Amino acid sequence: MSIIHVIGLGSMGLGMAQSLLRAGHTVHGLDLNPAQTAVLEQAGGQALTRHSPLADALVCVVLNAAQTESALFGDDGWAGYLKPGGTILSCATVSPDFARKMEEMAQDRGLHYLDAPISGGSLRAASGELSVIASGTPAAFDGAAEALAAMAQTVHRLGDQAGPGSAMKAVNQLLAGVHIAAMGEALGLATSQGLDLSRVLDVIRVSAGTSWMFENRAPHVIDADYTPRSSINIWPKDLGIVTDIASAAGLPLPLTQTALAQYRDAAQAGLGLEDDAAITKLVASRAGLKLPGDA
Repeated sequence: MSIIHVIGLGSMGLGMAQSLLRAGHTVHGLDLNPAQTAVLEQAGGQALTRHSPLADALVCVVLNAAQTESALFGDDGWAGYLKPGGTILSCATVSPDFARKMEEMAQDRGLHYLDAPISGGSLRAASGELSVIASGTPAAFDGAAEALAAMAQTVHRLGDQAGPGSAMKAVNQLLAGVHIAAMGEALGLATSQGLDLSRVLDVIRVSAGTSWMFENRAPHVIDADYTPRSSINIWPKDLGIVTDIASAAGLPLPLTQTALAQYRDAAQAGLGLEDDAAITKLVASRAGLKLPGDA
């Protein structure tokens, strides 16, 4: 069993840390919110401090590229608290160019780096059933093997250097973000026609128009439960990465641009910290429609 540090104990990182604990690893975790670290400690983990033992692997589950670089390689960054030849698993959604930069910085320090964005949501993180979209050297995969076995149901091995993992995650995020926005418009249309949204879900989930995102997010709207499993604020960042990559390739993405504008509008309307199913609220508000839970 290994010593594994987990940086970022949000809705995904905490579940991943708990999965590592169940597999028998020694887990030290850190989050900006001390309450999240306390939850990890209650599960049998320990708070990560500058006095914690050096780790075999470090799982970085922060929000974005800037946080990733700061956490790993900033002043007294946590990459310095890995054993020689240790492995970083970097799980944030970032650009391929950034992933390659982080790999180079890790290798300069004698460390391995796995470009390892994740998909599956907080429930699958907690159950150790994530999909990990990974690329890196064979040594990086070897160094990450125990952590991946505990956290992931599926590991997609996409190449022998950083970059392809993040590129594939961008493709996934394009589809996921557009599908959620389409779900919001579909439920708005159904509401405008007086349809029972529970019946809409029943019909669409067995019809050609369904998607995993529709089936997963529509119940949040029906239950008026906007507890953030994945928040609106994620999407301006992630779809922004998608459109930046596409722009550099000279590729127009009009559907993605439209969805991105919707999420930005929703965030400006004060919905940023709500579940991303709240995009439906934005759609409904434009026509004065009432959704489940509205007075």
